[in-house]
Amino acid sequence: MPIEPAPAATTSGRSHSREILRLAVPAFGALVAEPLFLLADSAIVGHLGVAQLAGVGLASAVLQTVVGLMVFLAYSTTPAVARALGQGQVGKALAAGRDGVWLALLLGVLLAAAGFVAAEPVIALFGADGRVRSFAIDYFRWSMPGLVAMLLIFAGTGVLRGLQDTRTPLVVATAGFGVNIVLNLWLVYGLGLSVVGSAVGTSLAQWAMAAVYLVMVRRNAVRHGVSLAPSWRGIRSRTRVGSWLMLRTLSLRAAIMATVLVVTAQGEVNLAAHQLAMTIFSFLAFALDALAIAAQALIGKELGASNAGKARVLTKTMIRWGAGFGVVTGVLLAAVAPWVGVLFTPDIRVQSVLTVALWVLAAGQPLAGYVFVLDGVLIGAGDARYLALAGLVNLAAYLPLLSAVALSGASGGAGIGWLWAAFALGYMAARALTLGLRARSDRWMVLGSA
Repeated sequence: MPIEPAPAATTSGRSHSREILRLAVPAFGALVAEPLFLLADSAIVGHLGVAQLAGVGLASAVLQTVVGLMVFLAYSTTPAVARALGQGQVGKALAAGRDGVWLALLLGVLLAAAGFVAAEPVIALFGADGRVRSFAIDYFRWSMPGLVAMLLIFAGTGVLRGLQDTRTPLVVATAGFGVNIVLNLWLVYGLGLSVVGSAVGTSLAQWAMAAVYLVMVRRNAVRHGVSLAPSWRGIRSRTRVGSWLMLRTLSLRAAIMATVLVVTAQGEVNLAAHQLAMTIFSFLAFALDALAIAAQALIGKELGASNAGKARVLTKTMIRWGAGFGVVTGVLLAAVAPWVGVLFTPDIRVQSVLTVALWVLAAGQPLAGYVFVLDGVLIGAGDARYLALAGLVNLAAYLPLLSAVALSGASGGAGIGWLWAAFALGYMAARALTLGLRARSDRWMVLGSA
């Protein structure tokens, strides 16, 4: 069934809160699809053994870095489509989305081929050995087919978000999550494929989701008379904006990968616990990011319609919501932290270390809510260059903190506690400062209206 652009969010009498909720609530469900995939994989693989869980944790960190760098396919497509929609040009909006899909396909094929061939040397860079290294290579290599699908999902989701539709991605993500669990259980335990079965099951589920998005984008393009052939000018435009967003994401992933390097030196127990903590962090981050997605769509649309005043009001409302939601998730996480580990692993050592990491993570949730909302606002405004440069500043502030943890030689609960304090509190504080200073100015609104 063709997807129609959602009705304008500025209908008389509709409050700002309703506008935000209309996009943020379904976006929450769709955004947690990827971390839910990882949570399911971790729960299924975790009962195979500590080495399997540590191997999947290491491979997932690398894989998420690759996928994370490509998130610009959604983040550059959403504001481009939203601004065109705000200008009343639906055809232009769909053309921008089409070019984003083509770019996703080209990049996906190239990256998947390179990743399959280079799996062994890539994993070797992180110093893991023995069974952990073997399992990491297997999981990474057999996740490559799903990488292409994941990039297509990014682009397709970006199109629908820009059209102010976050409900359809929710339906697709929910179905994909269900398929992923069934396939992984069958392949890992039914067929005895171990971590390979988990990677293959997730890839198949991702391709099913990508197929749905491709059909939707095609039907909407045909319905509005937009050619399906790529516009190389449009692709270059997406690439130009995307290059700044990629640099911004590269700084984020560099921080995460540097953290993995430090925790790997603390031993396989801490590495396994860190994998679980980072997966939970990703889950909560995507949950908080629901407001950021609403920000991207709404801010892009309002600035496209030259309505900077409303964009400012929406920003203030979403900042309050982000910080408040962070308080709620932080309290809940702190309360359940001692029992979370039992869901993922029978190893008492991993459970104990994980509890410490989750308590620190819980303390940083209000800060994270503030950061994710402002990130979405500036992405929606097209302020990609500032985000990229600020990301480098944030990374420079974080690395000395991480180095101090590494040099301390701390391990066990103390080691992972200080590690997560540096990440969830120190690094997030740096991001909050750079984003907050930018949001206080008017420069980002001028860029978004251009």
